[in-house]
Amino acid sequence: MATTVPGFDRLTVESDKLGGQPCIRGYRFSAQQLLELLAAGKTFEEIRAAFDFLEIEDLYQVLSYAASLADRDFYLPSTQPA
Repeated sequence: MATTVPGFDRLTVESDKLGGQPCIRGYRFSAQQLLELLAAGKTFEEIRAAFDFLEIEDLYQVLSYAASLADRDFYLPSTQPA
């Protein structure tokens, strides 16, 4: 049974699909896959040509999800010797 990621109604999680990764609207296409394609320089139009089920709202929600993950505590290296 699919559940949505809290706050992201287009991202679903199913334990038996892609190892429980957040997927786009129940498809076997993860948020990570979309981000990796964008990071590789593909445009959304190029990606959509290969995956015609994708909608622009999916892109916006995946970017928002990634931003929420980036808003966690992070490590900054110290310039001071230990």
